[in-house]
Amino acid sequence: MNDWQNSIAQIRIARPTDKLSQVVDFYHKGLGLKIIGSFKDHDGYDGVMIGLPNKLYHLEFTAHKDVSPCPSPSKDNLLVFYIPQKYILDTLVNQLIDMGYPTVSSENPYWEKNGVTFEDPDGWRGVLMNDSGI
Repeated sequence: MNDWQNSIAQIRIARPTDKLSQVVDFYHKGLGLKIIGSFKDHDGYDGVMIGLPNKLYHLEFTAHKDVSPCPSPSKDNLLVFYIPQKYILDTLVNQLIDMGYPTVSSENPYWEKNGVTFEDPDGWRGVLMNDSGI
């Protein structure tokens, strides 16, 4: 392993949104991810970090005071959540549907076999996969 791989302390996936509160609700209330940090008016940006407790990777959503445009990517750009327990996956699916987020068909049929796909308020897709991952 290279030395640089041992020196990485954290991974943050950051993305802008013009629907910050709705996106935070989707990931926090809908998927149950924890709000692990936030900031207001930092050089014109507000932001919220969301993730799993005690993990070294998380999502950051930011909103600029001048409202940056936020086009969604292709239908095959996915954030995949591996959930081994089917009853937990079913609970999350029902929770998102109750919040007004219907399931959508996956572009890649692989994700349809053991997964359920949703679009967040910005149109970014995520798959709840009934699997333990790698």
